[in-house]
Amino acid sequence: MRKLKLQMQITVDGFVAGPEGQLDWMTFDMDEKLLSFINHLTDTSDTILMGRKMTEGFVNYWEHVVSQPDSPEYAFARKMVDMPKVVFSRTVDRVAGQNVRVERAPVADAVNQLKGRAGRDIIVYGGASFVSSLLEHRLIDELNLFVNPVAIGKGMRIFSERTPLKLAASVDYASGIVVHTYQPR
Repeated sequence: MRKLKLQMQITVDGFVAGPEGQLDWMTFDMDEKLLSFINHLTDTSDTILMGRKMTEGFVNYWEHVVSQPDSPEYAFARKMVDMPKVVFSRTVDRVAGQNVRVERAPVADAVNQLKGRAGRDIIVYGGASFVSSLLEHRLIDELNLFVNPVAIGKGMRIFSERTPLKLAASVDYASGIVVHTYQPR
């Protein structure tokens, strides 16, 4: 069975976005070691899961980068554009973008069906309410929390209740980001 892996930026005080969804607190100065880890997570996956609210920005960003072959992000952008993306929504039937499909089935049923198919792992990028629903249904097998060296005081969280986790790894990077990898207990 494939694993569902979360890759999410988070503040030291536990927020994944500001109160209005702001991401201006994120550290983008990533070193080669951290980029290598991000590539590893992507290369061991063959499907991306996202909530509807973050999809447009995600798809537009990577499709723009892939139109610029000289960009240092081009190779990664190619992966993001080429990889199948499953967008969970109760409100829309279609989302623009390459290799994007909308899933309207109940999240637990749809994710368990995806996990049961042959292939590499599945990676989840967000957003906050979608990841929260995955956690509530205990669907995430591995949480890779990219803890940024900043506190923002208030914002959006992904944990809405006590969630016991087991630390599998913790690695600090030159950018100040510490990646904690957890498995559910």
